[in-house]
Amino acid sequence: MISMKTTLVAAMMCLLMAFPVYAADGKIGVVDFQKVLALSSAGKAAKEQITKEGKKMEDELKVKGDEIEELKKKLEKEAPVMSKEARDEKERDIRIKIVDAQALQKKYSGDFKNFEGKLIKEIQKDVFDIVEDLGKKDGYQLIIEKTAVMYAPESVDITDKLIQTYNSKKSK
Repeated sequence: MISMKTTLVAAMMCLLMAFPVYAADGKIGVVDFQKVLALSSAGKAAKEQITKEGKKMEDELKVKGDEIEELKKKLEKEAPVMSKEARDEKERDIRIKIVDAQALQKKYSGDFKNFEGKLIKEIQKDVFDIVEDLGKKDGYQLIIEKTAVMYAPESVDITDKLIQTYNSKKSK
């Protein structure tokens, strides 16, 4: 008669052997989010908006900087004929404008990061929804972001399919 221990070991071995067979049927997909941002129509539009907003902020800061440089040149020319009080007043005005420009630059830097983050979050949400739909529809067990993967063959990369789906949904 077979002992209970031997039966239990045999049952466990059968169970453990069954798991790799089941896992072999699972589909795995990899998505490159940076590629989605770069090549999808929504990603391109977001990049364009980000560039436009950054240029606008940069132009405003350049105007402030040019204004300060102009005041410095004017002070340099007029300083020899100005009274000490008038010169001190002009220097103080320039320092105030410099501090204001630095504060504006800091504000714009924060605003720009928030703006960029908001646009990317919107795209991320859309992409996650599409990935979930693709996963369910095409029978994927797992879809992961490429930055979390050390190696994956090209055959599991579904980024192009995701971009096509995303572009078609955005065009509707």
